[in-house]
Amino acid sequence: MSFGQGGPSWGPGGNHTPDWAALADESAARSRRKKWLMIGGGALATAATAAIVATAVISASNNGGSTGSGKNASQLPGPADLPADSAEPEPSFSTVAPPPPPDPKDYISDVKKDRAPISIDSFYPGRKLAMGDRVYAKDATHRTTNCAATTQGALGPILTNNGCDQVIRATYSRAGVAVTVGVAVFETEAQAKKAAQQASGGLASLSGAGVPTFCRGGSICRRTANSYGRYAYFTIGGFTNGKNVTKADKNVFAVGDDLTNFTFRQIRHRGEVQASAAATAPTS
Repeated sequence: MSFGQGGPSWGPGGNHTPDWAALADESAARSRRKKWLMIGGGALATAATAAIVATAVISASNNGGSTGSGKNASQLPGPADLPADSAEPEPSFSTVAPPPPPDPKDYISDVKKDRAPISIDSFYPGRKLAMGDRVYAKDATHRTTNCAATTQGALGPILTNNGCDQVIRATYSRAGVAVTVGVAVFETEAQAKKAAQQASGGLASLSGAGVPTFCRGGSICRRTANSYGRYAYFTIGGFTNGKNVTKADKNVFAVGDDLTNFTFRQIRHRGEVQASAAATAPTS
């Protein structure tokens, strides 16, 4: 007897035996339905979770980046809330330029500023003069307010007419050559410059202190004339044996140039000392 497709069947002898194949197919079908139900439920749960997260992100964005709401929400300050200026004061600088340092030449160009003492030693100190490897002995010296008495030829009237105050002379010698250098002092730079430009004749040589008379009696000697500030300075140089000087006598030229350069340095140094003193003097 059979009850239909998929039902139990009765076998011979009245025994009834289960249809194992049918039961196995039915069990497999139930397992497949259960599996698909579980997959579908999981997908629905995942979609729901994603929707909740998306909603939370959108809500946070609309609230200006806050993860909370109401009074408990924590927010960063906007640009307008930050302080605009620092509390510390900014450095300030003076717009007034410092005065320039005094010009040393100003202090040797006018008697009103050139107040340092004038003496032989202030211009020609010591007993010797070294210029590089050349050493000269300082011989006779002389100082006078009678400017014309220190000259030869037309230089005397030139010094007097330009207002010469005094003349300081010193003679230096080396290896048979002697040179007398003289500094004529005036009240202004203009007077000294004019006297040097007009120079004619020359300075009178100064003998003594071991140096015989030289550059007198018509012998030919070398003469120079220069000025700086209110000082005009002159040299006359030649041989102590009376020999005439020629352009080939470089040793005579060398001694005269050394004394000219040294005198210029001494005058300039005089201005530097006075300018430095004025720069460091306290102001009232």
